[in-house]
Amino acid sequence: MEELLQIGLGLFGGLALFLYGMNLMSSSLQEAAGERMRSILAAVTKNPLVAVLAGAVATAVLQSSSATTVMTIGFVAAGLMNLRQAIPIIMGANIGTTITAQIIAFKLSDYVLGIVLAGFIVMSLAKQSKVKLTGTAIFGFGLLFLGIDTMGAVMKPLAENPVFTDMIAQVTGVPILGVAVGTIMTLVVQSSSATIAVLQNFAAQAGPDGASVIGLEGALPILLGDNLGTTITALLAAVGQSRDAKRVALSHCIFNLSGCLLFVWLIGPAASVVAALTPGPEIEVIARQIANAHTLFNVTMTLLWLPLVSLMVRIVMAVLPDHPRRPRRPRNPVAETPFAPDTAAA
Repeated sequence: MEELLQIGLGLFGGLALFLYGMNLMSSSLQEAAGERMRSILAAVTKNPLVAVLAGAVATAVLQSSSATTVMTIGFVAAGLMNLRQAIPIIMGANIGTTITAQIIAFKLSDYVLGIVLAGFIVMSLAKQSKVKLTGTAIFGFGLLFLGIDTMGAVMKPLAENPVFTDMIAQVTGVPILGVAVGTIMTLVVQSSSATIAVLQNFAAQAGPDGASVIGLEGALPILLGDNLGTTITALLAAVGQSRDAKRVALSHCIFNLSGCLLFVWLIGPAASVVAALTPGPEIEVIARQIANAHTLFNVTMTLLWLPLVSLMVRIVMAVLPDHPRRPRRPRNPVAETPFAPDTAAA
């Protein structure tokens, strides 16, 4: 019981460090570069391909697909861009968010405390606001990796527990169940980056046989669920916004849901492609393989949907049509007269 308590505290404490570091880094970068990203997004919406690139760059710089999505929904609600212009930016944001998983795949354990110290010194001593924000972002970046290391340390005994490995084996044998697990995790944590980091860290743990405790084919359905669960942020951002803003959020859901429905039947081939792109001993490269699979998923779905933006517009317009005008009731002069004569009495 005491061991389970230590594992739980270490796992959720590490996750709290990761989320705090991610939010600190993201908010600092948004404050430092947010206005510039807003102006770029507002200016490059005429060409869909350029809009995809702008969405990807904005998300990579801000380290938050939610920030890019919320900005785009705000632009549409304010009438600064239309639905057809906004959808490619959302696609680009999905690509840009994979940069976080790619960064996490680097093994920076030996440098984590140095990064935290460097960020703290810059954050504490800097006089200019831009430099101070840069230091805060570096400090958050270090905390992010410190949280990952904390989670990894407590996952090792868990990965060697036969009861737990048997339970994981049941999940990995049913892809739909893995998708459900990933979706629920992201809905609870409200960060696909955090759940993908947990997945990368857990997959890098060796099971009783020395191989990855979950394997790439077991990790991919959970990764699909993580992508699906992240759409809840866009839906929440659209609450109370204009009809077109709600359609932008819906397009984000359709994008990820269609990808999930397509790839869940292609887990084996997708795992083979990713393994070929990232060869090596599974236990050493699986974190990078998961990051590459995340990138491959979003790039593939963008290539499939980008020529079909008009179709996406028609779908969301059909699901969320304009409110029909209410027919005007015919006027009744007699009823509207305050003191109409009582003809029945006469």
